[in-house]
Amino acid sequence: MIINEKSALDYAQMGADTIIRKFPASELPPKNRFHYHQGVFLSGVERTYILSGNRKYYNYIKDWMDYYIDDNGKIRFDENERQFDDMQPSIMLFNLYKETKDERYKKVLDDFSSIVDTWPTNARGGFWHKYIRPNQMWLDGLYMIGPYCVMYAHYFNKPYFHEKIFRQMNLMRCNMTDPKTGLLYHAWDDSKVIDWCDKTTGLSPEFWGRAIGWYAVAVMDILDYIPQNDPRRHEFISAAIDIINALTRFQDEESGLWFQVVDKGDTAGNWLETSCSCLYTYAIAKAVKKGLLHKSYAKYIHHSYKGIINSLKFMEEDLIISNICIGTGVGDYQFYINRPTAENDLHGMGAFLLMCTEYYDTCRMLNL
Repeated sequence: MIINEKSALDYAQMGADTIIRKFPASELPPKNRFHYHQGVFLSGVERTYILSGNRKYYNYIKDWMDYYIDDNGKIRFDENERQFDDMQPSIMLFNLYKETKDERYKKVLDDFSSIVDTWPTNARGGFWHKYIRPNQMWLDGLYMIGPYCVMYAHYFNKPYFHEKIFRQMNLMRCNMTDPKTGLLYHAWDDSKVIDWCDKTTGLSPEFWGRAIGWYAVAVMDILDYIPQNDPRRHEFISAAIDIINALTRFQDEESGLWFQVVDKGDTAGNWLETSCSCLYTYAIAKAVKKGLLHKSYAKYIHHSYKGIINSLKFMEEDLIISNICIGTGVGDYQFYINRPTAENDLHGMGAFLLMCTEYYDTCRMLNL
């Protein structure tokens, strides 16, 4: 599908180029931190490279990695504030190692596997979201560590990592899903002591858009590396179909986008949020491409893609994405709708690149 005479891949390249022109690889924010803000953007850049073949995107990713990884394969990693957020960019190291055979990249991946092996869990085996968030599981966490674990299992023959990630997904699905809407709450405290949680269920009060997006994207990306004969594969497929079917019921009919608090589009103060809309579009498109959903679901991705493209602004060569929620913790309705927004925040630009590349690939392969 062509909108404004540009393909989705054209828009992906425009978005990637906008950020690359502004930030040399070593300056990509947050500077001097190996972090998922850069990771989600670079994941989109990697997909743009794969589809376009333009080597400058590969070189930008490699330059960023090489800035953070020293000659001994050590990475700038804050040992005093361990969190999976600071491990997510490692998923780009698999392809870098495959192409270069640079042992520094393998060293980082091996070190991270040791960290995962010793990560603290709640009483049911669920990874703490951070060392400073004991017993809490946030949907965000599945995106931060899930794809890394299954890729590590695939590339280095460590199949037990499949079981680790299946447990995390299954705990989220079983304990964080709302039976009425099918949506997943942002967070869950198994110990039921944190101030934001329901003291009976341990659940946070709202369905925050981007958190559900992280979960949906993670499940779809994990499926790339779960073997066809793995008995847990059908559970990941079921989880993907369930969350996508829930999300489609809340797509805004007029704009094609989704709201910051997903189920409360008609509530005062709520607003359409770009990054979650891009992540949902990515997940739905990928599910259609994989044959998990009927081609009729393409109507949702066409509607959302068009809505996002129509919301873009342009300044000379730059593409500008707005209504991107900055990073956030867990809170109530007012907390989420009062969160600041930013233009071209990497959460949003990365999600935009993921959406554009997956939309392009899905439409191309299925002739949608």
